[in-house]
Amino acid sequence: MSRARTPRYTVPGLGVDEGRQVIDLLTPRLHALNDLALTLKHIHWNVVGPHFIAVHEMLDPQTAAVRDMADTAAERISALGGEPNGTPGALVRERTWDDYSVGRADAIAHLGALDLVYTGIIEDHRAAAEKAADIDPVTEDLLIEHLRGLEQFQWFVRAHLESGSGALSTTGADTEEAAAEAASPKAAAAKRTPAKKTALPAPAKKTAKKAVKKTTASRRTTR
Repeated sequence: MSRARTPRYTVPGLGVDEGRQVIDLLTPRLHALNDLALTLKHIHWNVVGPHFIAVHEMLDPQTAAVRDMADTAAERISALGGEPNGTPGALVRERTWDDYSVGRADAIAHLGALDLVYTGIIEDHRAAAEKAADIDPVTEDLLIEHLRGLEQFQWFVRAHLESGSGALSTTGADTEEAAAEAASPKAAAAKRTPAKKTALPAPAKKTAKKAVKKTTASRRTTR
């Protein structure tokens, strides 16, 4: 992604070069939040299965909250003297990730893939907050507030993927498709179904022992 131009002015207490550095931190976060809002709506429209209504309705408040996060990121860029670009073309041109890859699918499978999406955004938000701390604590605070909401939403998602022992069904999955497959009801059912026991062969009849007994008995009677 190209660097922002140095603003003509910025917030009091920061130099214009420092303002540009913070704008450079916030711009990819703005793109990520706009992309997440669209992804959440895509999932909202494409979930199916017995958990449809629960997941369908869970995602709308998350979408609204993420849109608010994007709005605060964009307004912070403006306050710093920058020019937030929220067009689809800028998002696609400057992002470093691919489109969400799961279409119409079971609701829990979608949540498996969404867990990976949240992980990527949260990790990048944390890295940006850490860098902002050295330049602008106000922007750091903004990103921390975003993280509070994003991590709560990921908890909501993971509650559907967690077993009673605390393990996530998507552990080890490193792509959205793999995570969706691991979280799908078919995969969960396969893990719960015990392996069929192989029938043991019937025990051999003790014909030899009986034959010995008969021989002994006949010997006794002939004496």
